[in-house]
Amino acid sequence: MATRELGTIETDVPARLDRLPWARWHWLIVIGLGTVWILDGLEVTIVGNLSGRLSEPGSGLDITQSQVTGIGGALYVAGACAGALFFGWLTDRFGRKKLFLITLAVYLVATAMTALSFDAWWFFLFRFLTGFGIGGEYAAINSAIDELIPARFRGRVDIVINGTYWFGAFAGALLTVPLLTALPVNVGWRVAFGLGVVLGLAIIIVRRHVPESPRWLFIHGRNADAERLVDGIEREVEAEKGTTLPPARGSVTIHQRRSTGFVEIGRTLFRRYPRRAVLGLALFIGQAFLYNAVTFGYAQILQTFFAVPSGHTGYYFAAIALGNLLGPLLLGHLFDTLGRRIMISGTYLLSGVLLFVTAWLFGIGALSAVTMTACWCVVLFFASAGASSAYLTVSEIFPLETRAMAIAFFYAIGTAAGGITGPLLFAKLVGSGEVSQTVVAFCVGAALMTAAGLVAWFLAIRAEQRSLEDLARPLSAADPDAPTTTQLGRA
Repeated sequence: MATRELGTIETDVPARLDRLPWARWHWLIVIGLGTVWILDGLEVTIVGNLSGRLSEPGSGLDITQSQVTGIGGALYVAGACAGALFFGWLTDRFGRKKLFLITLAVYLVATAMTALSFDAWWFFLFRFLTGFGIGGEYAAINSAIDELIPARFRGRVDIVINGTYWFGAFAGALLTVPLLTALPVNVGWRVAFGLGVVLGLAIIIVRRHVPESPRWLFIHGRNADAERLVDGIEREVEAEKGTTLPPARGSVTIHQRRSTGFVEIGRTLFRRYPRRAVLGLALFIGQAFLYNAVTFGYAQILQTFFAVPSGHTGYYFAAIALGNLLGPLLLGHLFDTLGRRIMISGTYLLSGVLLFVTAWLFGIGALSAVTMTACWCVVLFFASAGASSAYLTVSEIFPLETRAMAIAFFYAIGTAAGGITGPLLFAKLVGSGEVSQTVVAFCVGAALMTAAGLVAWFLAIRAEQRSLEDLARPLSAADPDAPTTTQLGRA
């Protein structure tokens, strides 16, 4: 049983993790933790593309398409916000590993129960609980990823991992086509949700082998466990590379603690780092409105304005998902080379401007279902990299003791502002059947993305290839108020 005797220690664990070359061990982290976003993409896309079929007679549910995309979408996001806050606090208190296993289990049970829905209220309840599990995943997973991945790779890895959401969306879009066209109306949508359970079970088997964050361990009185874990990682990497690792440079002195209170967390986020707090809120609100509105409502646009059959909307959404997936894959490395400020502000601003252009073309009747989808592919190519950078940003610019809670807070507040109102407003405006009303929905999303890009231009932190402890000293550090390069600069 691990001991938890608290004291003052000097540790070079962060420096040892940051100087590691990329190795097979890091792929274990990427696969074990990153693949959960595939589940989230699968979930949201399935619901969006199933909305038309769920509202048809004989589906087994007495529900309308607007209720699926509007109420169902908003409840899913509300659950994610609540789950992020609840599990985010537990993640900082009890560790990354315990919580990223628990949150995935919550998702699996809730998704399975969604597949068994027999009435609208049951469907809505378990959409909320599915979101509850996914929200907890965001806090636990992003904390662990940033604390385990070397600083020089952190940006691209985090961007790409969060971008894998769109691989799930791509798969979900294509899966819904045969499920909706080949299976009975009351069976296909249930099988679609069941597939998410199967994938989740496979992920939880891999995830059991992902270790606890050594950074969390040494903060919470388990320095010996952290040392043993990093020793094992170094031996594994040296054996794989056939070389001896160079000495680590740099250490930090820590006054260990068992937990961090809400008052201290709030004071840290808003009194010690107010500009970073504004940045986090702006990025999350912009991307949350755009993405939740589009992912829950695009099938409704295709059916309402272009008469695309409900069973074929998946083809169009697959194209959008592919554009989203390519954005992080092709642009991710630039966040570590060109830098955070240029890439975060650039991706938000470009996607906002391009969406304004798309809204104008749609408003004058210049788009078909195919060309509308092509426009969204281009918009979301940039927006997806920007949206992923929101999670990267809030997970790396606040102290270790507050990391999961910071991710949870900004995700919850930003997503509540944009992700709950987005689907409701989008469903109402698109449901009107009027082109002008849908143009308004597009323009709101474009304006929020553009505003977030401007905020990032002025407030983004130059975090590329820098250690987490340099960006924000741990609250437990012997010198927590020691200025870093970032603090002396624009933070």
